[in-house]
Amino acid sequence: MEEKLKAFERLLTIMDELREQCPWDRKQTMETLRHLSIEEMYELSDAIIDGDLEEVRKELGDLMLHLVFYSKIGDEKGAFDAADVLNGVCEKLISRHPHIYGDVEVKDEEEVKANWEKLKLKEGKKSVLEGVPRSLPSLVKAGRIQDKARGVGFDWDNAEQVWEKVNEELGELREEVVKNSDRMEAEFGDVLFSMINYARFLGVNPDDALERTNRKFIKRFQFLERESAKDGKQLGEMTLAEMDVYWNRSKASEDA
Repeated sequence: MEEKLKAFERLLTIMDELREQCPWDRKQTMETLRHLSIEEMYELSDAIIDGDLEEVRKELGDLMLHLVFYSKIGDEKGAFDAADVLNGVCEKLISRHPHIYGDVEVKDEEEVKANWEKLKLKEGKKSVLEGVPRSLPSLVKAGRIQDKARGVGFDWDNAEQVWEKVNEELGELREEVVKNSDRMEAEFGDVLFSMINYARFLGVNPDDALERTNRKFIKRFQFLERESAKDGKQLGEMTLAEMDVYWNRSKASEDA
């Protein structure tokens, strides 16, 4: 523990020095750091998906620097400092875990999540959905909305019910497609929302699943580009059947 505290103190000291002495660091504001912090989060996400723990360590360091940077700016504004930030989250964790720091008993993870949402309402939140950031990517946002609704009991009982809902939404989408109506987009959104719900019941993270499929497609398509070029062919001049040959070779190489 002492070593960890020294490391954190070292980072705070370096931040103070950079803020005072470095022209770039001195110029930064919360607003200029915001997009950089978002980029750092995506880099951390990439490292986690890749299973690269060394890269995870590095990206966590970059993100930790940003958190300390915001705290430093808050201190300069007289609004809060790093101690306020850390003590604030500590108090919240203690308050939100009465089964650890109080006399509340819970039987499983679901009861913990349900209590968490109820406690937030007691703290003054008007809606359990208030904590879902507006700027979250839509796919991630849908999952968070469903999680929070589940926390107060608004949810399906089992995966089979959700699968029936998926098929119902697919049917409604098909009807609108056939009619070429203006409701196609709305029905398509309903299909996606229900699929994300189904993924939750399966224990699958839909964002991770889609990203893995994105990466798989990129890998296979780049194989197609590379191997067809070796044979003197150009993609724009190939038939779909010809491209499928390389696509299938790429799939076969993955299974080998």
